[in-house]
Amino acid sequence: MTAIPTAEATRPPDRGWRYHLRHQTGWSRFVLIAGVLVNLFFFLGTIAVLTAHGWSRVCPEGATRIECSPSDPLAVGLQSDGLRIVLTVSLIAGIVVVVVGVLTYRRMPTKSAREAVINAAVLATQPILLSALLLWFRGTDVDRFARNFLNISLIGQKAGIAWKDFTANLGSILGLAAAWAAVAGGLTAVYVYLRKLGRRPAIVAAIAGGIAGFIWGAVGLARVPSFIKGAQNTLVLSAGGAALGFGLGLILALFSMSKRAAVRAPARIYINFFRGTPLIWQIGFAGIGFVPTLRLDLDMYTIAILVLGLNLAAYSAEVYRAGIQSLERGQIEAARTVGLTYFQSMRYVVVPQAIRRVIPPLLNEFVILIKDTSLVSVLGLTVAQKELLGIGRDIYSSTFDATAWLGVAAGYLIITIPMIRIVTIVERRLRSGLTSVIG
Repeated sequence: MTAIPTAEATRPPDRGWRYHLRHQTGWSRFVLIAGVLVNLFFFLGTIAVLTAHGWSRVCPEGATRIECSPSDPLAVGLQSDGLRIVLTVSLIAGIVVVVVGVLTYRRMPTKSAREAVINAAVLATQPILLSALLLWFRGTDVDRFARNFLNISLIGQKAGIAWKDFTANLGSILGLAAAWAAVAGGLTAVYVYLRKLGRRPAIVAAIAGGIAGFIWGAVGLARVPSFIKGAQNTLVLSAGGAALGFGLGLILALFSMSKRAAVRAPARIYINFFRGTPLIWQIGFAGIGFVPTLRLDLDMYTIAILVLGLNLAAYSAEVYRAGIQSLERGQIEAARTVGLTYFQSMRYVVVPQAIRRVIPPLLNEFVILIKDTSLVSVLGLTVAQKELLGIGRDIYSSTFDATAWLGVAAGYLIITIPMIRIVTIVERRLRSGLTSVIG
């Protein structure tokens, strides 16, 4: 009689970090720790040396950029002997760890030990490359580069929110955060109650809503021109464009797959036009030519959102179409056999499954849209309406300090990196659907 496997017998083996630690050897632990220590020495040593010399200073009024620059202490730190020693030690130690890891990883008795040695060697390449880059950089015109690009105080001055303004409006900010938390938590609570999903989603939504409301209330205090105000406008432009583009894109996808040429042809023409012409041309034509000629009562900010949404609709329509066509033909045939019309089959059977599959590529399109908002600067927006790139251009025009461009890049990274992380998480959870779309 065959024994029925128990839950303990069918449970997958533990492959977490504790498992890997138990299967290490003394040598693999030593090499891995050495790789981590080399990285810590490089980063902490570099920060310590630069901090000791100072990141910025206040120049006397009337001094020229040649006589006194706020970035002079940072330039001195970059050229100091202390930093040279840190970089040299990091370079040599990193090379030693890499060589040791390459020569000994095959001798490790377990897979976990081999992985630890390989990871140590890979980690050690980071300080090697960065140390070599900084050592090369020290041989260039560091003073000139620091004066043009490393004025850290400028980013702080143009961040946009003064501490006194924040403390004076803290009560209203907390009230807004509470309101957002109540709305997000309440709506989610209704949904999870109907779906019987438990209380955890509602609590998470309330916390996320409160954090978002607090940030939005603080950002609302930003002065102009400032990087925070530019980031706020970038988010508004991208969110507005995404709401229009994703909704219209689904309609275009359904029309473009119709068997009737009279329905399919206009959708294909729209998609091909917006995918075949540059976005910057579309924005310029709409804001400078089309809207003024027709005397439409639209401000430039609204025009920017509309054009971004119309452009995104063309690209998202193709994503939707790929997701719908990736489903088995039997899905819609089964829906039709039970009496559903074509649009009912799409609404209740096909589209819900396709949406799950196209979420990751749609999020990628949203990340691209965030960066495309930089093109709306051709419309001549007001200072209060400008996005990150427009704000950076204004700051550079008034200060002639190229550090403004680094502030712009930092602003885009702060916005896009969390979105890229979300895309990665969603792709991991919906990998089967994404494979059907792109495979």
